[in-house]
Amino acid sequence: MKALLEYLATSLVDNPEAVEIKERTGRYTVTYQLTVAPDETGKVIGRSGRVAKAIRDLMSVAAARQNKRVHVDIE
Repeated sequence: MKALLEYLATSLVDNPEAVEIKERTGRYTVTYQLTVAPDETGKVIGRSGRVAKAIRDLMSVAAARQNKRVHVDIE
C-alpha cells in the first residue's frame, strides 16, 4: 500500500524527491503521513479536497483487500 501512495503522490507533484511517507501500523489500522514540499501541498489536496479524497478512497480500497483500515494525513 505504501508503494501505491508513493506512486500517486509522486505523479502529482513537480518535485518527487521531496515526497516523504511515514507509516505507522496498528493491529487493524495503517496510518500514512504524507509530506510534500510546502508549495506543492495544494496539488496533493486539490480544489475543495477532491484530490485528497480520491487518494484516500483508493487507499481505502487497497486496505480493504487486506482487511485493514487506512488513514492518510497530508502535510
